[in-house]
Amino acid sequence: MAGKYPERPAVITDDTKRFDSFENGEYLPGKKNGRLPAMGWNSWNAFGSGNTETLTIAMADKIKELKLDELGYEYIVLDDGCYKSERVDGKLSNEEVKFPHGFKYLADYMHGKGLKFGMYNDIGTNLCAGAEVGTCGHEAVDAASYLEWDVDFLKVDNCYYLWDNATFSNSDNARYVFAPAIKGIKIGPDTEKILSATKDGKITGNGIEVRDDYVRSIGTFDGTGPMHSPVYVRSGELRFDVYILTPGEYRLYVEYASGRREGCGNWLQVAVENSEGVSYPYDDLLKETPSKNDFEWSDAITLTFAEGINTIRLMNHRRQENTLISYATLMEELDKQDPSNDIILSICEWGKTQPQNWGKKVGNSWRILNDITFSVGSDGDPGNAAWESNYTTGVTAQYNKAVVMDEFAGLDKGWNDPDMMMIGMNGLTPVMNKTHMVMWCMMNSPLMLGLDLRRVNVGDEIYELIANKDLIALNQDALGIQAKRIYSSIEKDTPDKEYITWNDRVDILAKPLSDNSVALSFINVSTSDKTDGYSVDVENIVKFIGAKMVDKEAFLNAKSYLVKDLITGETCETSSRSFAAEKLEACDSKTIKVSIKE
Repeated sequence: MAGKYPERPAVITDDTKRFDSFENGEYLPGKKNGRLPAMGWNSWNAFGSGNTETLTIAMADKIKELKLDELGYEYIVLDDGCYKSERVDGKLSNEEVKFPHGFKYLADYMHGKGLKFGMYNDIGTNLCAGAEVGTCGHEAVDAASYLEWDVDFLKVDNCYYLWDNATFSNSDNARYVFAPAIKGIKIGPDTEKILSATKDGKITGNGIEVRDDYVRSIGTFDGTGPMHSPVYVRSGELRFDVYILTPGEYRLYVEYASGRREGCGNWLQVAVENSEGVSYPYDDLLKETPSKNDFEWSDAITLTFAEGINTIRLMNHRRQENTLISYATLMEELDKQDPSNDIILSICEWGKTQPQNWGKKVGNSWRILNDITFSVGSDGDPGNAAWESNYTTGVTAQYNKAVVMDEFAGLDKGWNDPDMMMIGMNGLTPVMNKTHMVMWCMMNSPLMLGLDLRRVNVGDEIYELIANKDLIALNQDALGIQAKRIYSSIEKDTPDKEYITWNDRVDILAKPLSDNSVALSFINVSTSDKTDGYSVDVENIVKFIGAKMVDKEAFLNAKSYLVKDLITGETCETSSRSFAAEKLEACDSKTIKVSIKE
């Protein structure tokens, strides 16, 4: 790959792409804000790499026949398998057997029907299915192609990423995303005194492992799987506070041992915080040590101290920063070549780099985990789905993580993406399908259908579900607020923050709406019937979501309420201040809209 791709991660010249800027409320140029979750159809779950021009057109025609576009399903997205295996004259090119007329033809076809056209790529060297056509190093030419083809939506994956140990890539790349193990530091000109990492240092954030006389795992948790909670800071730093009488330049030496494995890398970032602000004097690979057990002193790193307390931060946030930069490079090229472009950017890096922290700066949505199914369909085979599994392949694994990520989402940010819906695939019962749809609508997830729509007809069970206007209205409500879990039968104190992967439970979700009503979902996550009865009162609803309601006092003090079941359509009036689900069958849910009775 020498000369074909970048040889090292980009030098960060723009501090708006550093970890320290993630929560400053600023977005990178070209970011499209104020978008509700995207709705449409994606080819992957239905056809995998076997999608074709003919199948894509058939799906668009079916969208129109079923009038799903009138309900908001407007994006028709080609996933992996649509390009030639290599670039042609440096450019992306259509696979001529499956897509004989090219991509502009498909875009024109979609636009002619009032639909929008989406495509797929990857920030790595290759696509996940193997084609060596990733955007890495080709962002400018690819942006030109997508603009020429009149693309409206880009799903951009993360396989074969050069700077991370992503799926299919070299595990040695862990050297870029973790700092070395660190035993201590010395500060010159007097370098006799050694400050111990374990005794004198202060650990902030999460994830750092403390050993007998050194620390390791300075970096960012891998969020690809369901192991770690997405809430709170997902990385850690080692800090030293140094009091300085005489301001000026000093020398820093770090005692370290490098590696190329999870938890121990080679890339160190050094920052200095003091009364004059923050500086970043070092951000690079250190020399490799002979082994993970051989600690050596680094070359001198020049620091500039101010008078008083100076905090030295030893860290590695490159797992997040590198990925942000790679996505931003493509977005910035699109913006540079056509500032008026309206392209939605769907970040698909499987939650690996905790995109809930940085995705809002560049993307309209971000995947939160690895794929929801690895058993995709083909022409004639619906593929297989699961309600639950030990990994990410199931409705509940995705839901369990996304449901506590509500504070990361919003119109001013973007949306948590628990992957394409599996409604219509083998393995899910009608009840599971219903709750799957409810979950995604309540959580403001992108509603991307993933089934062969030729199997759907107006009036059948799947149609009635995906075309449920009341559920879709929750997802597309103008207030743009993801539901909050306000009750869980196995976590009473902080149900909105506690990451729960044990499915034998019932959750209650509350979602404020733009008309000052509240949607409530009672969800049986388990595969067993629940007959205890579950309820929530007005006071508790307002306690959790009142700050996000249009007029919480009016809702709190209402004399009576109109309650509509969003599945059956039944409506009743009540003066009760409590709302309940008396019985929930396995995997079932009850979703109601509670409005003030005028």
